[in-house]
Amino acid sequence: MNMRTKEFTLPEAEAQARAAAQAGTEWWRSAVIYQIYPRSFADSDGDGIGDLPGITSRLPYLARLGIDAIWLSPFYRSPQADAGYDVADYRAVDPLFGTLGDFEHMRHQAHALGMKVIVDLVPNHTSDEHAWFQAALQSPPGSAERARYLFRDGSGPHGDLPPNNWKSVFGGEAWSRAPGDSQWYLHLFDRKQPDLKWDHPEVRAEFEDVLRFWLDRGVDGFRVDVAHGLIKAPGLPDWSGQAAMVEGTSDDSGSSGNAGPMWDQEGVHEIYRGWRRLLDTYPGERMMVAEAWIAPQARLVRYIRGDEMQQAFNFDYLLAHWDAAEIRAVVDSSLAASASVGAPTTWVMSNHDSVRHTSRYGLREPGSRPKGIDAAGEQPDEALGLRRARAAALLTLALPGSAYIYQGEELGLPEHTTLEARYRQDPAFFRTQGAEIGRDGCRVPLPWQAEAPSFGFGPGEKSWLPQPDNFARYAVDQQDDVSGSTLELYRELLRLRRDYALGSGQLQWHAVHSPDALIFDNGRLRAVINLGMQPIALPQGALLISSEPLEAPGELPGNTAAWLKLE
Repeated sequence: MNMRTKEFTLPEAEAQARAAAQAGTEWWRSAVIYQIYPRSFADSDGDGIGDLPGITSRLPYLARLGIDAIWLSPFYRSPQADAGYDVADYRAVDPLFGTLGDFEHMRHQAHALGMKVIVDLVPNHTSDEHAWFQAALQSPPGSAERARYLFRDGSGPHGDLPPNNWKSVFGGEAWSRAPGDSQWYLHLFDRKQPDLKWDHPEVRAEFEDVLRFWLDRGVDGFRVDVAHGLIKAPGLPDWSGQAAMVEGTSDDSGSSGNAGPMWDQEGVHEIYRGWRRLLDTYPGERMMVAEAWIAPQARLVRYIRGDEMQQAFNFDYLLAHWDAAEIRAVVDSSLAASASVGAPTTWVMSNHDSVRHTSRYGLREPGSRPKGIDAAGEQPDEALGLRRARAAALLTLALPGSAYIYQGEELGLPEHTTLEARYRQDPAFFRTQGAEIGRDGCRVPLPWQAEAPSFGFGPGEKSWLPQPDNFARYAVDQQDDVSGSTLELYRELLRLRRDYALGSGQLQWHAVHSPDALIFDNGRLRAVINLGMQPIALPQGALLISSEPLEAPGELPGNTAAWLKLE
């Protein structure tokens, strides 16, 4: 394998020190966790799809970055109708990504470098090619095989209408029938992702066994996909809303894009209490993080009570616009809600389901969340978006709690905003006939070397999604050891975050004289963020780092942030 970029190494003593520091300290409370989207991270064999050996080859790079753990999106056996979130076998690695042996080698290497390993768990639905669903299709209505899923007779005089009026998150009806079948089955996502019936004891027992399978192989935690969707309201009543994962920003009024009888039902908590009891039987503080689009915050933190999960993604923070008052309100409400259950807040700015924040911050409405961007849409101001994203990194990494970094964020990577329709693979694009552009733009393979084929993603030209030309200037080899680069900025921020113990600190706001400024202390560090276009006065303190060069003494330029050392 020729990855054509220099290898980074981490001294063994430092790796051992990191692992020792995490031991017995509830590591997940303050961890910085790096999301790997396996098909787009590093390709070892030249087929154009990233894989587990590719990830293993890049682990020293991640260790040098300074993260505490990696989270891998699904790598399980799957027909890949939804990029692996349609799982056909939860205990097998898809040949696209390698073998179970490749996974175990990768996990061992990550642990040797002082990094925890979190894997994705997809419990709301299986693939329609899962053995259970295939058995259900071959069995009659009322059979034990069908009881594991949500099969229903149709409505209307001949049963030829869906059982209720629910819509899929990806567009269209949430019900389908197999050819020649009299019954309909529920799928809140693609028709190839049938929902499981979670009040069935066999379903619960199966997933507890899946958890044990991966825990026995040394994984440190699970990111739980669609954690708020497993239980549906009894009777599956009609609902006039759209079954969207999220629709805009939530607030304490109780409004939420996840309203409806398919989301956030009380029964999910019994499931997670059982899983927590299981995880607690294993050594090493195994953890879970919920992907749950829940509002208000008081509802979200019910998933991270002391006997349930340890973390839940803070999507209110991801959804916040580039606005000082809005960000402060979200930070305050998040910290207060998490404190009420004794849990950390888990900050996130981008992931594989959202337009990259580097591009969102460059829109006319900075921070808004379009459902994809294509050449016909507004093109972000790339330079302004990157400038704001670098400032946002200083804001996010100074906050107490845990933080997630989406792969490429440390490079300042933008969205691919001109990807042609012929290359798109997101089922949401097809189910909405292109009305929803979809998530492919944030999933484009990473650039490792500017002058190499596929920008060093793999040993050849192939790349499962085409990379835009502007990725060349963001490549790792263009930023490594380059003063002022975004990669070096992240490395230094993560080092300072560890040195000043910011993840386990306390936040104290300071009064500001500009509506565009945020100033807070966390231990011995003061963070100053200027979200406006005009410079502001910089408080007293020794400058540790700034997201952009300071142009005049005592001033912080617009869309810039700084960390100061308190004496």
